[in-house]
Amino acid sequence: MERRRVVVTGLGTVNPLAHDVANTWEAIKAGKSGITRISTFDTEEYASKIAGEVKNFDPTVWMDRKEARKQGRFTQFAVAGAAQALEDAGLDKGGVDPERVGVILGNGIGGYEVTEEGVRQLAARGPKGVSPMTVPKMILNEGPANVAIKYGFHGPCYCVVTACASATDSIGTSLNAIRYGQIDVAVTGGMEAAVTPFGIAGFVQLTALSTKYNDNPTAASRPFDKDRDGFVMAEGSGILILEELTHALDRGAKIYGEVAGYGITCDAYHLTSPDAEGNGPARSMILALQDAGMEPSEIDYMNAHGTSTPTNDPLETMAIKKAFGDHAYKMPISSTKSMTAHMVGGAGGMEAIISLLALRDGFLPPTINLDNPDERCDLDYVPNVGRKADLRAVLSDNLGFGGHNGSLIFKKFEE
Repeated sequence: MERRRVVVTGLGTVNPLAHDVANTWEAIKAGKSGITRISTFDTEEYASKIAGEVKNFDPTVWMDRKEARKQGRFTQFAVAGAAQALEDAGLDKGGVDPERVGVILGNGIGGYEVTEEGVRQLAARGPKGVSPMTVPKMILNEGPANVAIKYGFHGPCYCVVTACASATDSIGTSLNAIRYGQIDVAVTGGMEAAVTPFGIAGFVQLTALSTKYNDNPTAASRPFDKDRDGFVMAEGSGILILEELTHALDRGAKIYGEVAGYGITCDAYHLTSPDAEGNGPARSMILALQDAGMEPSEIDYMNAHGTSTPTNDPLETMAIKKAFGDHAYKMPISSTKSMTAHMVGGAGGMEAIISLLALRDGFLPPTINLDNPDERCDLDYVPNVGRKADLRAVLSDNLGFGGHNGSLIFKKFEE
């Protein structure tokens, strides 16, 4: 079966840096951090008191008040990002066969704040006190479902759940759905809203979060730095419109880049720790290169998973060397989680957007707070200040609890 080409024609986001793509990209280029002290609940008893919160978010900018009341925060982020991306692509007012549009989004956790409120209602008033909207607002599939309902899209609609690799895998799944003719257009990417009392407590108990930078939040996410002590939780969405090439060209769509390759693997090793040899992430990158029909030397930049945890960063460095060989030392790499913090199920969508804008503008985003590099992390991680570069192809990868690994390759579009 002929494999159709797929391009990106729209982008949308709300995240700790901004509520739109343009301002997010300006903040990334300037090396700004979106990490602050948590403002939505009392953190006195918490070892980690910081996060990448989406500040001053008003869902009624993108939907009416009645719709907003029926949605969890993660869904509101998804709808806001999708609205921006569809408008950017010129598809917000139709012009596409709704049966040929899919909504495939990634999410890791669902509506934590809805679950927490439901438990409080149950404890205070018993079963009859629980809101009938608890389940519809809580469950993960309601993110893509609400987008499909809002725009009347009747193609495949579901949620991909692979922890921190969820958005990357949703984009890869959408790529293949378009490649092989199931749909012509996909609303894809991911969203998360787990900066809640239960969410932060759970990750603190895993000893996964940064705890020593509570008084200096913007310094807390420091991928590949010797003084890192854990990741910083964030919330938001990163949504893309993927489109079959001829479909996009026929309507004169703006094209950000082509989705050239996708690789996916599982470590099958441990619930929370990655394979200590880095074989799973390396194989994911290799499979993405093979899928794109490209050599390692053809990748000009990599947006790394780069979580700022003691375990991830040297392991990911090892995996990059295994996948790219000598080219690993020539290829600029950065972790933009140093600025956005870790959006969990939304991370891959956010980082795909950043990768595409890097490709478009020929700009390497920095890894901020990289002041004292870990000797085991000895590659070019674009420390602290971004720089210009001639970019033809970029790779973005994400790793998730459970051993999930996903890698995407974007390249400049050429007819």
